[in-house]
Amino acid sequence: MSLKIKGWRKIISWTFWSILAILFLVYFIRVATFEDAYYREKEGSERAETAAIEEEVELIEEKPSETEIAEYIVAADMPRYLSVAKLGVSKARIIPVGINISGELGTPNNIFDTGWYDASAKPGTGGTMLLDGHNGGPHVHGIFKDLPTLTAGDIIEIERGDGTVFKYSVVKNVTVALSDSDAEMTTAMHSPEPGKESITIISCTGEWSQTQRTYLSRQFTYAVIVE
Repeated sequence: MSLKIKGWRKIISWTFWSILAILFLVYFIRVATFEDAYYREKEGSERAETAAIEEEVELIEEKPSETEIAEYIVAADMPRYLSVAKLGVSKARIIPVGINISGELGTPNNIFDTGWYDASAKPGTGGTMLLDGHNGGPHVHGIFKDLPTLTAGDIIEIERGDGTVFKYSVVKNVTVALSDSDAEMTTAMHSPEPGKESITIISCTGEWSQTQRTYLSRQFTYAVIVE
């Protein structure tokens, strides 16, 4: 008799744990399905504020003060400030950046600063400077939000550490899909007019991808020195 009772207890216990396992499985499937549907729904929409939580680096969305800008010092031959009258940008700090651990060009932490790839040319040396920056943060538009509006002939100014100002005239301004940006990068380090000093500015643009956690397009602005 006791053997029969123990047998029934085993059956009841096995049944209980089986049902519990099934319930957990159904729960996780529903969560995964919901998340997938949610991200598909958000794909291509404007960047959500919650995206800030998912970013690896917290962006600074506060403009540097006039004092902070004035006190920003670099070596005499290095780029210090960027100004683009058409974009309302005046003396934005230019911060040296390198290649990050993902093999991508780094960007400034402040959305109002400009990054300068420190392996590219310096102003006045005849080569091509590679600059980048943010089109915005989770809540505020950044320095290059309106970069796509620049057209041929618009002027970009770079002030060097010694106070020398170099002017560059936009030659072309192209928007490329994220999937094509690597191919465009092969031309970004070269002048659009061979033999002329130039700058290339790169920024995100287009629609925000919730699944990829990035914008779906890149803006490449090319300008040559005004002599």
